[in-house]
Amino acid sequence: MKQQTLTKGEIQVMNILWDMHRGACVADILSQYPEPQPAYTTIATFLKILEQKGFVEKRKGSTGKTFIYSPLMTRERYRRLVMNDVKDTFFGGSVKSLVSFFAEEDELTQEDIAEIMTILHSREEELGATKL
Repeated sequence: MKQQTLTKGEIQVMNILWDMHRGACVADILSQYPEPQPAYTTIATFLKILEQKGFVEKRKGSTGKTFIYSPLMTRERYRRLVMNDVKDTFFGGSVKSLVSFFAEEDELTQEDIAEIMTILHSREEELGATKL
């Protein structure tokens, strides 16, 4: 089964959970939102949807009146899933086409290009080492 993607609002909640590095209740999550903050019930609804989609789990808090929500997927894993989907959907599965698109569309600085080249050279060395 293909992993579901998240809406902008759901990603915002997940980013807060990922940044907190621990489970959190609705009030904890709400306290991390910039102004204007959404309603408490909006966050609770996002969390219910995220639980249904399999992105968070909930457990009763120590008081028994609140629920604590924890991510079931890391930010890195979700990023990988989304980027693989973008690569497959829009670029025919080609990493080269994806990178070419961003290189042509974004205004890269010389520093950006140098950093990308360093990453590519490092990756090239890793691949060369595995072939030995």
